[in-house]
Amino acid sequence: MTRGAAPPARRARQRAPFPRSFYDRETELVARELLGAVLECHASDGVVSGRIVETEAYIGAHDPACHAAAGLTARTAPLYGPPGLAYVYLIYGMHWCFNAVTREEGHGSAVLVRALEPLEGIDVMWRRRARARRLQDLTNGPAKLCAALGITGAQNLCRLDRPPLIIRPGAEVPDANVAITPRIGITRAADWPLRWIVTDSDFTSRTPPHFFRRPLA
Repeated sequence: MTRGAAPPARRARQRAPFPRSFYDRETELVARELLGAVLECHASDGVVSGRIVETEAYIGAHDPACHAAAGLTARTAPLYGPPGLAYVYLIYGMHWCFNAVTREEGHGSAVLVRALEPLEGIDVMWRRRARARRLQDLTNGPAKLCAALGITGAQNLCRLDRPPLIIRPGAEVPDANVAITPRIGITRAADWPLRWIVTDSDFTSRTPPHFFRRPLA
């Protein structure tokens, strides 16, 4: 779908946000169950939201690709909980990435939200991502979705059950529509199967051709 053919914004069904107990579980389980959920960001220019279609798990200090492997620092402190907080960090000095903190306080794990299907506030997303040419390109990557939703370091440490950032249950994704692959763009533990994607979505980021894809079902 081209930029000119973008549909009118759709309002996500307003269900109660996930309780903090939802995140106080194994990171891999949370990553799977966030598929289909709705990530919503409130800002002065409106509410913008999208359906989560791709996630990655970063499972603690023993995971070489997880920021917790570097220990407790000023940057990584939000990663250590409590669960149900936003962990927002900067990469390459210019791009924000959004994570939901998981497990018990002090563990140091989170789910990176890698891609969304735009739902609400699509006109706002176009303004924020002026270089995008297709609807799919608005939010099919972790930095893209943060730019489109207006997520920055200002939301770091925010709770995920109240504005400005909320994650609500959405339409459930059956196991038959989920695949698992290695994580993208990392060099350590690059073969660990900790990325979950909705297989029938056009809004996931590109899977490298050499990656294996394992059906969940």
